[in-house]
Amino acid sequence: MTKSKGQPTSSSALRGEPLRQRVIDAAERLLRQGKAEFSMRDLAMEAGVSFATPFNQFGSKAAIMHAVAGRRVDAMEKRYRDAAHAGDAVDRVLLAARLAAEVMLEEAVVNRSVMGWLGTAGPVAGEARSRSKALWSLALANGDGLAPEARDQALQSLPGQLAFGFRGVLSFWTAGEVADADLVASARDVIRSIVRGLVDANRRSEFSS
Repeated sequence: MTKSKGQPTSSSALRGEPLRQRVIDAAERLLRQGKAEFSMRDLAMEAGVSFATPFNQFGSKAAIMHAVAGRRVDAMEKRYRDAAHAGDAVDRVLLAARLAAEVMLEEAVVNRSVMGWLGTAGPVAGEARSRSKALWSLALANGDGLAPEARDQALQSLPGQLAFGFRGVLSFWTAGEVADADLVASARDVIRSIVRGLVDANRRSEFSS
């Protein structure tokens, strides 16, 4: 017999990662309904699991929201890997900025709620910064298009700088100070500003304005 939503699932029926994903799915559904202030009891009922399950699997609501954020980074990375990568590292990071911003806009209500939680400490440190750095490192690849004399250092420092810059834009967007219609352009402008001083000489005229 199929269990309906809200009916607890036996712990022996669903374990490990499938159980974690079920809880994350339920959190996303609540966020889509505008219920950002959901309780862990609300979450357990939505997921159809016991009250203790979200705590046992994640430890806190903050950790669950970090897991939802992790899904967004996964989507950004997949979108980037699936895209055509014409041009050099500079073009690729600008492409990554556009695609990442578009992912955030696709479920703006959910993602604004998630962003509001990323500054909340959970029982363990979140992975938002490291995951974001990994995305920018992927886009930078070997740094083609960056000034040769600065390339090695740039490949070490740029992923972190780009992560900070993109997160800053998202923070203002979350607060309503950057409109949905302006998010992609704002993200790309910040990325351009960060890489401007590191581009190869033959591209610097593009960044003069």
